[in-house]
Amino acid sequence: MKIGFIGLGNMGAPMAGNLVEAGHQVTGHDVAGVEVPGVAMTRSAAEAASGRDVVITMLPNGEIVRRVYDEIVPAGRSGSCFIDCSTIDVESAHAAHELAASAGLLSIDAPVSGGVGGATAGTLTFMAGGDEEAFAVAKPLFDVMGAKAVHCGAAGAGQAAKICNNMILGISMIAVCESIALADKLGLDRQRLFDVVSTSSGSCWSMNTYCPAPGVGPKSPSDNDYKPGFASELMLKDLTLSQKAAEAVNAATPLGEHATELYRTFVEGGGRGTDFSAILKRLESEGRSS
Repeated sequence: MKIGFIGLGNMGAPMAGNLVEAGHQVTGHDVAGVEVPGVAMTRSAAEAASGRDVVITMLPNGEIVRRVYDEIVPAGRSGSCFIDCSTIDVESAHAAHELAASAGLLSIDAPVSGGVGGATAGTLTFMAGGDEEAFAVAKPLFDVMGAKAVHCGAAGAGQAAKICNNMILGISMIAVCESIALADKLGLDRQRLFDVVSTSSGSCWSMNTYCPAPGVGPKSPSDNDYKPGFASELMLKDLTLSQKAAEAVNAATPLGEHATELYRTFVEGGGRGTDFSAILKRLESEGRSS
């Protein structure tokens, strides 16, 4: 396929690279002026999107997605498919779909899970929202860039699935970190705690696969001085999106709300630029009255 790829940052660049390796012709644009091997870079997003079979965007937030769609939709070829892999608010996702539809374009919102490692290895999970025709066009590309693609429903459903998933992740990581901090103060060895929890009712991804305690469990960012696999500020972004969505539909998410505030405090207190599991360092240093 002839593919336009806009947003070639830490996630977008390896995703585009995997498409090139699979034999697709990729034209790209990024405001940072990066170079990606095999990707023909352009001077504008509109140029990258012009005449393409598929246009993929991987951008920081909904405001930027709206602005870029205003630029690229008029350049799109009628009948082509626009895939937005950004993690954004549901309202902006709907706006992007509506703009694409008004120009006779197919569209999918398809945020991802798996981080930079998954983008590089081609093992991402795609959560897709849009109609069946658009998903059918996008699916072969999802299979190149990821290990799994789930068609979650109509427009916006992909974003809804992503923020619900990451709200669970944020809450569960805090629970695991609190348990480790408590175990420390009770004199319980961290490895023994892992051995119990990872095979008991407390078992979860945050403990079993991504343990925040260095030297415990499979290798994770905690073993690399919390160099981010998924940065704390990105977790804060996703939790904030979850609370914005919950407010819009009057959903009770008390743990999600509290997790958002804990990550906000952590990020603003020096956690920016570290992995989201580094919140353990804050929790283990605090006492009951903190």
